[in-house]
Amino acid sequence: MMDIRPNHTIYVNNLNEKIKKEELKKSLYAIFSQFGEILDIVALKSLKMRGQAFVIFKEIGSATNALRSMQGFPFYDKPMRIQYSKSDSDVIAKMKGTFSERPKKVKRVAPAVEEASVDTKKAKRKAAKEQARQLNPGGATPVVQPVAHVGGYGQATAMQQAASHVSTTVPEQPPNQILFLTNLPDETNEMMLSMLFNQFPGFKEVRLVPNRHDIAFVEFENEL
Repeated sequence: MMDIRPNHTIYVNNLNEKIKKEELKKSLYAIFSQFGEILDIVALKSLKMRGQAFVIFKEIGSATNALRSMQGFPFYDKPMRIQYSKSDSDVIAKMKGTFSERPKKVKRVAPAVEEASVDTKKAKRKAAKEQARQLNPGGATPVVQPVAHVGGYGQATAMQQAASHVSTTVPEQPPNQILFLTNLPDETNEMMLSMLFNQFPGFKEVRLVPNRHDIAFVEFENEL
């Protein structure tokens, strides 16, 4: 890591590969935004890029502080490994005026195969639209909220009400064994949260984020 010069972008790996991309990006933003303005977070779910992400800061100093403070932080059951990115991200290169368009790879497809592929894609799109119309005749767009939140409350008793509130007011969120708590009051500490959530079956631990009193992770043995 010492051979790589400081960069606006930090490369984070050893991430839990089971976490959905949007939830991963949202959680990474929550714990890294304390160090400075984040321009973008890149996380891909391709086989080659699983368990990895790039966090792009506006200032190099912010990236340096994030790297030093969060190195080894337990994130979804795995300690994060962080280093500077080896090259500038596209957004930083554009800011510096050094951006150059990458050549696109062109795949040659035989005409017959290409025509069949287009017909297949059209058929799949048509079938998908028909299925969506049957499942959602009113045309409403579903709202997906992948990370559970507990809002801000002034005292522990109110926070206890919030804990039960999570399971009743956000049913559209997919089950997850880790709760992501935000907007916690200033007096919140690890003991308070442990006492609060220990009453629920399967409770494992509470993890606070360094230098942030308003967010925390609470982990259970399973999502039930």
